[in-house]
Amino acid sequence: MKQLPMTDPRQLADFEGSWSLYRRITPQRGPGAIFEGTAVWSPVKDGLDYLEQGVMQLEGQPAMQAERRYLWSDDLSVFFEDGRFFHAVPAQGGETDHWCDPDMYKGSYDFTQWPQFEVKWRVTGPRKDYLSQTLYTRS
Repeated sequence: MKQLPMTDPRQLADFEGSWSLYRRITPQRGPGAIFEGTAVWSPVKDGLDYLEQGVMQLEGQPAMQAERRYLWSDDLSVFFEDGRFFHAVPAQGGETDHWCDPDMYKGSYDFTQWPQFEVKWRVTGPRKDYLSQTLYTRS
């Protein structure tokens, strides 16, 4: 992945509130998908609750409602809803990863256009092979 320009380090409080999001999922083979919706980071005891809600449109399929939830902690660690560690967000932007046996997730955060930012995940393995690109814009 490319090296991103240095930016001011992000802190957990920078994300609090409501954001619009647009995600394009491009698989190596097969139909792609678009997700459009909102992401809301809300204060909770251990950091910020992340709730993403919107409409997922898979090529050739009816649109469907979708959502996901994470917990973001003060050090920008991200946890799944069940408490398992997902990844660490690089405070100045840059690369991160997550091993989800047997697939590898290689991520990149770009904060150079803050308060708009982009998150990319390249997922490869025997079960998955796609690129996910998400653009967040402050609502």
